[in-house]
Amino acid sequence: MREGLRLLDADRHVLEPPGMWEEYLPAEYRAGAPYHQVLAPQESLDQRVARLGPKGLIPPMPTLMLDGQPVWNKLSERAMVEVAWSLAQRPGGASLGATAANHLRAMDSSGVDLAFLYPTSASFLLRIDGMDPARASAFARAYNDWLKDFCHPAPERLRGVGVLSLHEPGRMVAELERVAGFGWRAVVLPPNPVGNRTLSHPDYEPFWSACERLSMAVTLHEGSHARLPTAGADRFQTRFALNASSHPLEQMLALLTLIEGGVLERHPRLRVGILEAGCGWLPYWLWRMDATWQYMAGEVAENVRMKPSEYFRRQCFASIEPEEPGIAEVVRFLGTDNLLFGTDYPHADHGEDIVDHVMKLRAVLPEEAIHKLLWDNPARFYGLTGNPEGVSRNT
Repeated sequence: MREGLRLLDADRHVLEPPGMWEEYLPAEYRAGAPYHQVLAPQESLDQRVARLGPKGLIPPMPTLMLDGQPVWNKLSERAMVEVAWSLAQRPGGASLGATAANHLRAMDSSGVDLAFLYPTSASFLLRIDGMDPARASAFARAYNDWLKDFCHPAPERLRGVGVLSLHEPGRMVAELERVAGFGWRAVVLPPNPVGNRTLSHPDYEPFWSACERLSMAVTLHEGSHARLPTAGADRFQTRFALNASSHPLEQMLALLTLIEGGVLERHPRLRVGILEAGCGWLPYWLWRMDATWQYMAGEVAENVRMKPSEYFRRQCFASIEPEEPGIAEVVRFLGTDNLLFGTDYPHADHGEDIVDHVMKLRAVLPEEAIHKLLWDNPARFYGLTGNPEGVSRNT
């Protein structure tokens, strides 16, 4: 609890250990398991500091490799230096999300009651366009098995979010059912097209039906350097530009895809979460879609039978960034039922004081909205009811 409020972290991340893939992959895929390699130039510490300044004192970050190539796209050495430097300034450094014990200590310190855990390196591994579909499915299954073991010390507080491979639509339902059997309540997908298929492609229709049948929430979570078609990647080279553009723009396009392609119309009980893109874009984008639909409704009459904003209000959720401007205005426009909060812990672009910042919203939002933001809405999105057993309510 934090300041008398229950707090559900809707977007927290694990840091997968280097050797997990060889341990959890089926035997036939272990020889081609991902591995870590330092790609920085061979140089002395003095040379590195002379080239990079004080940040060169931080050891080079290893790159996750697959088949001799980095799993991510356009992540420069300098960007990796900046990330490493940011992490090094924190107590515990880059190991913060490496163990369940580390997560629980940090959650206790910041007042987080329970958290839903998302991947880090596995996200990029499953976002390589053109990967052999069966191999991608094997990676997804291996990660889910590893995450189940990771959460084992405190499954009532550390809640797994399953990953699925969009490369092989025909196997998605079976893996969805398997992770639902773990007791998990959500799976995560990239918002980007995979294999020239958008999220409304007919091949995914059995998956959406199964999510609705099993009451499994689906979260869309972008990764700036995915080896997939990505907004901004055709014109920018820096992490600064790619991160600024890909997260909101890909989520905007994914929401439009689900509406224009009729996914939300055909599956009215489906719950969709849009994470790590903020919420400030929502009033404009919903207005823009509504305004366009008003005079073009006949063109999409089969798939879009009400205002796009009504689909969002009915079954979609978005996470906020506590320091983004205009959150009170978003609440006035959208209401209090569709916003969530996630810390993004332990990633470098969000500080450890992010919970402190979200608590400051009590000065600009009604107390009812704060309760919904921190607990009621994410609990509803993830399909939790009542007071989940074992969750501490101590201040």
